[in-house]
Amino acid sequence: MAAVDLQAQRAVRFLALHHGSTALLLPNPWDTGSARLLAWLGFEALATTSSGYAATLGRLDGSVDRDEAIAHAKALVGATQLPVSADLENGYSDDPAGVAETVRLALQAGLAGCSIEDYSGRENDPIYAAELATERIKASAEVAHAGPVHLVLTGRAENYLHGRPDLADTISRLQRYGEAGADVLYAPGMTDLDQIAELVQSVDRPVNVLLRPGGPTVAQLTAVGVRRISVGGAFAFAALGALVEAARELQAGESATFLARAREGGTAAQAAFEG
Repeated sequence: MAAVDLQAQRAVRFLALHHGSTALLLPNPWDTGSARLLAWLGFEALATTSSGYAATLGRLDGSVDRDEAIAHAKALVGATQLPVSADLENGYSDDPAGVAETVRLALQAGLAGCSIEDYSGRENDPIYAAELATERIKASAEVAHAGPVHLVLTGRAENYLHGRPDLADTISRLQRYGEAGADVLYAPGMTDLDQIAELVQSVDRPVNVLLRPGGPTVAQLTAVGVRRISVGGAFAFAALGALVEAARELQAGESATFLARAREGGTAAQAAFEG
């Protein structure tokens, strides 16, 4: 089968997973090994994490450039047979044409989906004006949906991650992003279940929610109609947390309980990687 046909099938499958009988659990691997392990565990699709990938390079979120992000996404596409969506941050450009070029590169990388956010990267003016943000999604959708692959485009409203917990503005933006061509809508940082339920009822596209400490559970989110649930960099940083815990135990010199977890991980890796 031609690569483009396989990519098109994965994209169709990915979009269909947003309209199934249960919410799509979309984990975020940070390298090819974690991608293969998550596929072995039975997840149906994967998504990159900008913060998790940056951590593998010893950097903070927001420090990965477009070429690096696309190359990383391409590597994850090749790691499994699952659809992969990429966190492309703000499209690596303020300009709609520049964002559209990023989406074109995402298509070339074999992705089934990608997300574009309205965070400008400037802390003194963090969120693009609604008109510009909408034009950026429109330009992205024109590329994402123009060819044989219907790249599943997620429009992200970043208010809640950047000190602007304005539900009305967030809903308005996501409604506009849907009208501009986004297939999925996402407002990371929301944790109030009633607000999430209001958002879901206010838009006509599947809604993704990021699991957050103290926020609703998978079951609660599913009950109010959330169609996709992701973890962002949480899995990557959970792994780093386990590394810190094991290293401190080694330094203390009194026990080595981490070896039991290492055995479990090694057994899983053996099973996941043997093919």
